[in-house]
Amino acid sequence: MQNRRSALAMLAGATLGLGPAAWAAASYPSRPLRWVVPYPAGGGSDFMARVVGQPLSVLAGQGVVVDNKPGGNGAIAVADVLRAAPDGHTLINVDNGTLVFNPVLYRKLGYAPDKDLRLVSLLARAPMILVVGPNHPAKDVKEFLAQARSQPGALNFGSAGAGTPQHMAMEMLMHQAGLRMTHIPYKGSAPALGDLAGGQIPAVMSDYAAAGGFLQSGKLRALAIADGQRHPRLPDVPTFTELGLPGVEATALVGVAVRAGTPDAAVEALQKYIAQALADPSVRSRYLDVGLEPVGNTPQAFTQLIAAERARWHPLIRSLGITLD
Repeated sequence: MQNRRSALAMLAGATLGLGPAAWAAASYPSRPLRWVVPYPAGGGSDFMARVVGQPLSVLAGQGVVVDNKPGGNGAIAVADVLRAAPDGHTLINVDNGTLVFNPVLYRKLGYAPDKDLRLVSLLARAPMILVVGPNHPAKDVKEFLAQARSQPGALNFGSAGAGTPQHMAMEMLMHQAGLRMTHIPYKGSAPALGDLAGGQIPAVMSDYAAAGGFLQSGKLRALAIADGQRHPRLPDVPTFTELGLPGVEATALVGVAVRAGTPDAAVEALQKYIAQALADPSVRSRYLDVGLEPVGNTPQAFTQLIAAERARWHPLIRSLGITLD
């Protein structure tokens, strides 16, 4: 029966003047899409998926259901996707943790990004920002570094969790600047930033999407941007490169992947839908309003970017001896 259906599909494609690959692209998607997000509802990754999911549904002609599967630094969500058929109808938000950090931080990860996942498109970039509380004595990065160096190991820093871009950004800063601080991992950016504003911890590396509200209200202060250029929402805040620390560049990268083995036609069609959705003025505006830089690049460009990130981060993580299992 299955062979007969396949033959009929190929015959229909030939009748329309389409080859098998073109026919597959024309028929994708054939049912609603399930978009797996490795974090709880309401977070930045969830926001990105839901904002793009609305126009994606219109462009693809199928519904888009966001399915939150938090836990395990993304490993639980990846395992869920690997149980789905490799046909492009189940997609997943992937980030630095899933693709770059986890393979080095965990000796027993349970998945191999290169073998098990196929990258589709980068949704957005979110540079990390060194943020302190309103009553922190340091007026700038120079004073912050001096204080940290004067008390090796005595000062704490918070993060959204062990192995997150926020955590690894501070590890990079400490390595480049010769600092020793104690890591306090939280379950997400919100509680870490809340304790920072309350004076329980002195510093956090965060993206603007999470910290923007605190910064705008004056509850937190930004000291430096971990990117090659200043942040458009914080034009008066210098980059670490400007401050003499050119190696401190750390950006959260959030994109879309599908299970390995997904046909080229489905991947190409999905990438085009996502790029079109990100080009929509209302979508771009919503991303930019929270400090996200929308991208929508090709699978090839996304893959090259992740390869470059691994080349930067893997030696550093190994040299610092950071493991999470």
